[in-house]
Amino acid sequence: MIDQLKIIGQYLLPKHLVSRLAGKLAAAKTGRLTTILIKLFVAKFKVDMSEAKHSDPASFTTFNDFFTRELREGIRPLVTGEENIILPVDGTVSQLGEIKAGRVFQAKGHDFSLRELLGGRDDLAAPFDEGSFSTVYLSPRDYHRIHMPMTGKLEQMVFIPGDLFSVNPLTAENVPNLFARNERAVAIFSTAIGPMAMVLVGATIVASIETVWGGTIAPAENREIQYWDYSDQDITLEKGEEMGRFKLGSTIVALFPKDTINFAEELQAGSVTRLGELFATTAETK
Repeated sequence: MIDQLKIIGQYLLPKHLVSRLAGKLAAAKTGRLTTILIKLFVAKFKVDMSEAKHSDPASFTTFNDFFTRELREGIRPLVTGEENIILPVDGTVSQLGEIKAGRVFQAKGHDFSLRELLGGRDDLAAPFDEGSFSTVYLSPRDYHRIHMPMTGKLEQMVFIPGDLFSVNPLTAENVPNLFARNERAVAIFSTAIGPMAMVLVGATIVASIETVWGGTIAPAENREIQYWDYSDQDITLEKGEEMGRFKLGSTIVALFPKDTINFAEELQAGSVTRLGELFATTAETK
């Protein structure tokens, strides 16, 4: 009953308004109040500040600075080997597996359209049909920078405006089409195994989605689908390099073409992920 009330509350909540107000608060420089807020957040969500480059809450001028904090150098070593694809974020696997008949599995009883996830573009969806996907949820306590699973050249980006439901496991199990209805930014890279898509999904209280090449992508004043073509630019990001960040948590969906990768055997729904550990291997190493 309580879970159902939480879901109903999300449908009724003015999610965009609440998220934008939270964003203004998170960006505000309020001195001691900011430090108190960070300390309360660290205690509530059991954030491990020993992993952060700056572990003292008083060293952050805004809540956003704290939330997008850097890790200590060397704390997340990268798996070596050209055949190894690394986990791009700290988080928890929501689901992973094969894309079947253009549908991506969300949770028991729910899946969603690959084409819709990628902004309704058949040309973007086609290379990933019957391919592989992994959805990873970043909780409030996690590190919120997103890194490259493998080296790739940026080809295209799409911003798709949408809703801002929470993306936690409860919502994933109860809100149909969740990841294809929420606001999101899609980045398409060319890699040694073909195209790779990294989908950064917004959520309730997510004040911003940013990329290293485009800055703030969301929130956006323009509430229509926006498209950028980078194919004539040399924007190449190496494996492990930062590609973007969330301000106040969310989810990423990684997409790979058919028969190009094998996910690490130990990964399954519920697996805890750590940046730099083994995500998958290229298919020829099977």
